[in-house]
Amino acid sequence: MGLPVRAALLREVGGPFVIDEVELDAPREGELRVRVEASGICHTDLTYRAGAGRFPLPAVLGHEGAGVVEVVGEGVTGFQPGDAVVLSYFSCRGCRTCAGGHFPYCERAYAGNFSGSRPDGSFPMRWRGEPVRSSFFHQSSFATHVLAHQHNAVKVDGSVPLERIAPLGCGFQTGAGAVLEAFRLQAGQQLAVFGAGSVGLAAIMAARIAGASRILAVDLSAERLELARELGATDTFLANEPGLTKTVMTLTRGGVDFALECVGSPQVLRQAFDVTRPLGTCGLLGLPGRDAEVSLSMTALLLGRRLVGILEGNVDPKAFIPRLVALHAEGRFPLEKLSRSYPFEAINDAVHDMETRVAVKPVLCMPGGGTT
Repeated sequence: MGLPVRAALLREVGGPFVIDEVELDAPREGELRVRVEASGICHTDLTYRAGAGRFPLPAVLGHEGAGVVEVVGEGVTGFQPGDAVVLSYFSCRGCRTCAGGHFPYCERAYAGNFSGSRPDGSFPMRWRGEPVRSSFFHQSSFATHVLAHQHNAVKVDGSVPLERIAPLGCGFQTGAGAVLEAFRLQAGQQLAVFGAGSVGLAAIMAARIAGASRILAVDLSAERLELARELGATDTFLANEPGLTKTVMTLTRGGVDFALECVGSPQVLRQAFDVTRPLGTCGLLGLPGRDAEVSLSMTALLLGRRLVGILEGNVDPKAFIPRLVALHAEGRFPLEKLSRSYPFEAINDAVHDMETRVAVKPVLCMPGGGTT
C-alpha cells in the first residue's frame, strides 16, 4: 500500500481537474517525497490539459511545486527531511548535453519531464488501483505530496514563504533566465518583450535589474501593459497598434539589442525578430503549436540578426533559483505583484482566471500539505 494523498486528476482532455485520493509510492533511488505547500499553474499545464501531451489519461499535472522534504530515498545527497525545496524541471545530469552545462536540453528531457512518467516509464501514483501518469516534470505538483528527484529539487531558504516562490520552478525562471543568463543583457542595452504574461513580466523585471536603458512591452491588454510599466517597462504598446514595427524601429534608432517572443505565435515571433537590430538576438520562449512554422527575412539573417530558442531560461535551476529568491528578498524581484493565491480545492477557478487573464500567475495553496 502506498501513502494516501490528494491529487487533482485530469480525467479527460479539456475537462476539469477533479481532486481525489491517490496512493503515492515510497521514494526510489535518488527520489524525495515532498509535502507540497504550494504550486504555481503554468501555461504548459493548460496546454497539456488541452491535449498537447497526447498521452493516456488520467494524469496529474503541475510543475511549479514547492514544499518540505519528508523522506529521502537511497542514494540521495544534499537533502534531508525538513528541507524547504522548490521543484523545477528534470535533467539527468549525466548525458553529454548536461555535461556541457546545458541542462534544459538534456538528452532525457522528454522522458523525465513531458511523458508523465519517470524516465524508466513507471508511475509514482495509483488511482483506484491503476497507475496514473504522475511524474510530470518529475513532480506532478497538483497534489499534496509528490515524488521528485534530487536533480530537479532545489534547496531554498526556509524563511521565505513557499507560496511566494513556488512559481520560480518554471515560468518566472524562464523569463528572468532568458535575460540574465541566455542573453546576458548588459546595462544600457535595449529589450523588447512580446507578451506580458508571467514569463514576459519576469523578463521585464530582470531587464530592470540588469540596467537596460529601454524596456519595451507589447501585449493585447492595456491592464497588463500598465503592470509592465510598474515592473520596469519604459515603453508599452498594444499588440494591434498600426505601424508598430516602424514605431519601435524609430524609437530605438534601428532596433533593440534583444527581443523575446513569449506567446508561441509565428506572427508574433516574426514581429519580434523584425524589431531586432543587426547583430541583435531574438529569443523564442512561447510554446508554439506542434506544427507551427515561421517565415523570416534572409537578408535580416545575413545582417547578423540571430533567432534562438530558449528553454527554461537556459539556466541551471540549482544555481539560478536561489539567486532569484535572494533578489526577491531584496525587493528587486517583486513576485507578489504577479501571483494570486487560491486554495487547492479552487483549482478550476484558478485555471479559469488564468485563461481569462484575470490572474497572471495563480498559485495553489495546499491545506496543510495533506496526510503526513
